[in-house]
Amino acid sequence: MAVLSASPLQLVQSIPPVTRAFTLATVVTSLLYYWLWWTGDENFTAPYLVLVPGQSIFYPWTFVTSALVETGVIELLFTLLTIPASLRYLERLWGAAETLKFIVVTIGVSNIIAFGLNWIEYFVLRSPLFLYGQWYHGQMALQIGVLVAFTQLIPEHQVQLFGVLKARVKTLPMAYVTLSTVMCILGFQCPWIVIQFGWLVSWVWLRFYKKNSDAMGGSPTYGDRSETFALVAWFPPFVHKPITFLGNTVHGLATRFHLIPLGNADIEAGGYSQVPGGTRAEAERRRAMALKALDQRMAGGQTAPATRQASGSISGGSRPAAASNDDVAQQPAGAEAIDSTIKAEEQ
Repeated sequence: MAVLSASPLQLVQSIPPVTRAFTLATVVTSLLYYWLWWTGDENFTAPYLVLVPGQSIFYPWTFVTSALVETGVIELLFTLLTIPASLRYLERLWGAAETLKFIVVTIGVSNIIAFGLNWIEYFVLRSPLFLYGQWYHGQMALQIGVLVAFTQLIPEHQVQLFGVLKARVKTLPMAYVTLSTVMCILGFQCPWIVIQFGWLVSWVWLRFYKKNSDAMGGSPTYGDRSETFALVAWFPPFVHKPITFLGNTVHGLATRFHLIPLGNADIEAGGYSQVPGGTRAEAERRRAMALKALDQRMAGGQTAPATRQASGSISGGSRPAAASNDDVAQQPAGAEAIDSTIKAEEQ
């Protein structure tokens, strides 16, 4: 009985702090919204909880906290099935600070873009629907952001959807973006449009701004400049040229105005140098670790022949010399293997 009673508490304690707090806030805020809706009248509004473009300027916190409100029970259940487990995985890799920044940036910037788009639509079409009839809420932006992060970390991992469909992680973000596009064409702009904004915002953050942990104690690096995570990698080959041109132009302007952290000056496109930016730093760290491992192996190899040589000299046999020759022959082979591993990582 003691074990059973302690299990839920141990489960909660095993969840990293940011994931635990964010999940709890989502449940509490959504339940608060349900209670207010149940006790309110037919003209119920909650601009202090959800993002209403015509009123949110007076409730600026809703640009972030509106994600904590899932207005439907099915939406809430889907969020609780996907987001906590995903954030738990990311927080254990990135740490609490970087995970929290990722959440705030992905949700906040996506909602700001949606807010601006609705005001533009209002000025063009003169319809108050875009200011007061569309409420942005929920965690669709964060859901696509998590998929982008998984594409960066485990792109080839295969997942099974609904027990039937199998797909690689790297194919899921654009599938979700495609669904968003279809829903927007059908007239459901709110809140589906934030999926597209969340995809772009999360990619930009992970590509240029996320601070990477530095195990060797050197200066920190930012973003992921690998070719496999380039902007063109998200699109089919026939649109690579215009996407590359657009990416180069935007990246050049951002660099000129110092909007990108130092050390990320290479051009944003597909097919730059073999070891760009953060990848070069990662390759140097791996090289240093490999050389250290090689030194330890050689030091261990020198100790073992000395011991065998001492025992062999007592017996007067010729085996120590043969053993030493074998060990010496094995050391270059180990160095060769490590060097080939380093080259493979750099490529």
